[in-house]
Amino acid sequence: MIPLSLAEIADIVGGRLHRSDGSERVTGSVEFDSRRLAGGGLFVALPGERVDGHDFAPQAVAAGAAGVLAAREVDAPAVIVPPLPPGQAHARSVALAGDTDGSGAAVLAALGALARHVVTELSRGDLTVVGVTGSSGKTSTKDLIAQLLEPLGPTVAPPGSFNNELGHPWTALRADAGTRHLVLELSARGPGHIAELAAVAPPRIGVVLNVGSAHVGEFGSRDGIAGTKSELVEALPPDGVAVLNVDDPLVAAMAQRTKARVVGVGEHTTATVRAADVTLDEQARASFRLVAPQGEAEVRLQLFGEHHVGNALAAAAVALELGSSVAEVAERLSTAQRRSDRRMEVTTRGDGVTVLNDAYNANPESVRAALKTLASMSHQRRSWAVLGVMGELGADTVSAHDEIGRLAVRLNINRLVVVGSEAAAMHHGASHEGSWGEESVLVPDTDAAVALLRAEVRPDDVVLVKASKVAALWRVAEALLEAGA
Repeated sequence: MIPLSLAEIADIVGGRLHRSDGSERVTGSVEFDSRRLAGGGLFVALPGERVDGHDFAPQAVAAGAAGVLAAREVDAPAVIVPPLPPGQAHARSVALAGDTDGSGAAVLAALGALARHVVTELSRGDLTVVGVTGSSGKTSTKDLIAQLLEPLGPTVAPPGSFNNELGHPWTALRADAGTRHLVLELSARGPGHIAELAAVAPPRIGVVLNVGSAHVGEFGSRDGIAGTKSELVEALPPDGVAVLNVDDPLVAAMAQRTKARVVGVGEHTTATVRAADVTLDEQARASFRLVAPQGEAEVRLQLFGEHHVGNALAAAAVALELGSSVAEVAERLSTAQRRSDRRMEVTTRGDGVTVLNDAYNANPESVRAALKTLASMSHQRRSWAVLGVMGELGADTVSAHDEIGRLAVRLNINRLVVVGSEAAAMHHGASHEGSWGEESVLVPDTDAAVALLRAEVRPDDVVLVKASKVAALWRVAEALLEAGA
């Protein structure tokens, strides 16, 4: 955050001052959790499922906040934001549980306006904004980009998947005059969402990883998803750079939808930055030769799964654009670590049982990648796939789950545990593929899955746990690790 007075903030967001002459200066961080505030911060009052941030305004100021960004008058110096028109308020309210009257949506809009002002000011100097989107791999790629850019200068990136109307501006406001790189992840629930996020923090480099089936129920088709993902490259300036995965035809076609210079990445020979001679070790960690116009170098990833090759290429392209050499990129990729929880988080118990906790979220493409990783890691070891529902697939729900169950059989996964009736088609698909019978089982909930695994998992087994966030299947992974502690 750059230092601003409450009067300046009121002018930026179109709000009015309350219990303030506007002279209070925000010099600290912007927070919606009053417990995280430090001296000179700005408290963002948002409604929640159980509590309303407006009620904590006095405590926030007592803790050192310079003021509050609020939708209604509070017992503290504040900027009161204007209400949004009903349509806009509804569109933003879905990002906030408990926003029944649209007050939270109004505060989010003001937070976005404040972030836009700060990023615009910083971009007049040395700040470069990098945006990343795609149906899967956004968070892992964002983490890789941050690790490659940090040696080049101070870098800000969001924790985990903080990528919506709240997390996006909150992350942007972590940037200050010393920040050189702002790496942002952009998600969407419908058309126009990525364009709105890109307007909050206008990117100069945009990365599109893939177009899959995630949220196809809301977008109607993969072409609809592609249209929304392309909003990122459409937002780039003429002197910007679009990093596009040429191995995905829908992404490669986005080259026609941007005024920016295009850098293709992938394994195809037409890619500007590509991977050659990809191999996997016994733990499904990829090695490849990084090939770019600037030269070539060998990369040996520490991340699990061949799908990380594409993520690494996208990160490499960004780092090369911002001044790294091929040798530097290869070295940093070869030491890069997983930073976000529950994303191919691999832990081995004392008895040799290996748990792959990839339960943060799931769609057909990411589950296929996870199953292939499980198969690669198993070798002579017994493999388990503990899978739950993949959400927001619309009319494709049954067929998509059925196909995943059949894929588990074709990959020779030894046991499939399907959790929850919403994912039952996985069990049915596996049971109808080949000669599978008791190898697949459908259990009602996470408790039943944990009980089954505790009873039947043997030393040296490999267990993958994956589902959409709503299934909370990470509880299974955590219970397995606790059992082996």
